[in-house]
Amino acid sequence: MIRVLLVDDDPLVRAGLRLMLGGAPDLDVVGEAADGGEVAGLAARHSPDVVLMDIRMPTVDGLTATAALRALPRPPEVIVLTTFNSDDHVLRALREGAAGFVLKDTPPRDIVEAVRKVAAGEPVLSPAVTHQLIAQVSSGAGKGPRSVRARERLARLGDREREVAGAVGEGKSNTEIAAELYMSLPTVKTHVSRVLTKLGLNNRVQIALLVHDAGES
Repeated sequence: MIRVLLVDDDPLVRAGLRLMLGGAPDLDVVGEAADGGEVAGLAARHSPDVVLMDIRMPTVDGLTATAALRALPRPPEVIVLTTFNSDDHVLRALREGAAGFVLKDTPPRDIVEAVRKVAAGEPVLSPAVTHQLIAQVSSGAGKGPRSVRARERLARLGDREREVAGAVGEGKSNTEIAAELYMSLPTVKTHVSRVLTKLGLNNRVQIALLVHDAGES
C-alpha cells in the first residue's frame, strides 16, 4: 500500500481527495493536515510515502512545509497540488524538493496515477506546467550567479556522471539514457544515485533544474 498524507486548508478539498484516493485499492490515506505547520509531526507519526501538499495555507505555506519534509532523514515524496499555475510556484516547489506539481483541476484518475508514479520514484508534472517550467528556466540559463553556482556544482561530477546528468536534464528516462550512452540500466541507476548524493539533491527534477540553470541542456 502507498501511504498518503493530505495537506490543504480547505476541508472540502481534503474530503474530495480522500474520497478520490480511497477508491484506489493500493492507496491508503493515513492522515490530514490543514496547515503546513502540522506536516512534520504527522509525517513522523504516520510515515507517509507521498504527501499531497497545497501551496497557499494560512500559517505555514506548502513550499516551506515541503522544504521541512525533504530535510527529514527519511523524507516522503511531495506532490504540490494547487489552483495556481504560476511559474514562480513551480520553480520554488521543485527547487525545495517536490517530485510533482499537479493542478487541482487535473482529472481524478490522473491525480491517482501521479501518486503512484511519485511513490515509484518518477517525477510528475502537469503538461502545461512542464512547458512553462522549461521555458522559464531556459530563458535564464547560463546567466547570473545561479548559473555560476550550478556550473560549479556540476564540476564535482565525473565525466560519465555529467553525461547522465545532462540526459536527465533533457527529460530522458533511465531506459533512454542506457540506450543513448550504451550503459546497462543498473549502471544508469547507479550514476543517477551518485549524482544525487554528490550534489545533495533529492530527485531527478532537481538534477534537471541544475543542468538547465548551468545552461547545459
